[in-house]
Amino acid sequence: MDFLAASNSGIERLLKDKREGEYILREYKRYLKQSRKFAPSSVNASLTAIDHFLGSLGLPPGTKVAREDLPQEAPRALTPDEQKRFVDVAQTRRRALDRAVPLLLIYTGIRIGECAALDIADVSVAGRKSQIIIRSGKGDRYREVPLNENARDAVREWILERNNRFEEMEVEDALFLNPQGRRMSATSLDRIVRKTGEACGIDLSAHVLRHSCLTNLVRNGHDLILVAEIGGHKRLETTRRYALPTRMDKERALESLL
Repeated sequence: MDFLAASNSGIERLLKDKREGEYILREYKRYLKQSRKFAPSSVNASLTAIDHFLGSLGLPPGTKVAREDLPQEAPRALTPDEQKRFVDVAQTRRRALDRAVPLLLIYTGIRIGECAALDIADVSVAGRKSQIIIRSGKGDRYREVPLNENARDAVREWILERNNRFEEMEVEDALFLNPQGRRMSATSLDRIVRKTGEACGIDLSAHVLRHSCLTNLVRNGHDLILVAEIGGHKRLETTRRYALPTRMDKERALESLL
C-alpha cells in the first residue's frame, strides 16, 4: 500500500485492470530489489503474499510476474576438517548411545525421522551384510543402507548396552530407547547430535550430517543414481544439488586468481 501511494498507483488500478496490475507488480518487484534491497527469496515471498491477497478477493493471481531465480548452492555440509573433529569427538563420547546416533547419521545420510523410526529388527551388525532397513522413508519408500565399519561398531556397542540395560524391562521395539524404554523422538536424537557438535565447537543439526554424507559421496565421484538410492531421493534433481558449488568453493576459485 505504501508503494502504491508513493507511485500514485491506486489499488483500484491493481485490482480492476489485469494488464495494468501486472505492470504495477513488475514495478513493485523492481522497487523491492533496487530500493528496499530485498534478497531474491524475500522478493518472491512478497509476490506470493500479493497472489494470496488477490486470491482472497476472488481475483486471478499476478503469476505472470516472473519470480527471481534463487542462488544455486549446495546444501550446507561440514568441511573435511569439521567432519574429522566431529567424528573424533563422537567416537570418544562416554555413552554408547551418544556415539551410535551421530556416527550412524553421518555415515548413512538417513533422515532424523527415519533414524527415530528404526526398530531393532531393522538393523544387522553381524556378518558380512551389515545394514539398516528404512521401511517407510520419505514418500513411503523402502530402502536398505549398508553400514561402514565405524557406524557398524558404534551401533553394535549400543545394541549390547541396550540389551544389558533393559534386560529385565518390557520395552518398545525401537533401536534407540530413552531411559524409560520408550522410542526416542527425532527431537531427542537431534539433541544428541547438537551436543556432540557443541563439544567440538560446531553449530549443526542432524540434517547437516545428512547433507555432509551425501555431499561426500557425490564429491568422491560416486554415480548420482547410487547416491540417490542411498539418500532415498525419488528425483535425481534433488541429488544433483550436492554437486553444486558451495560459497567456499566460489571463494577458493576466485582466490586462486591471485
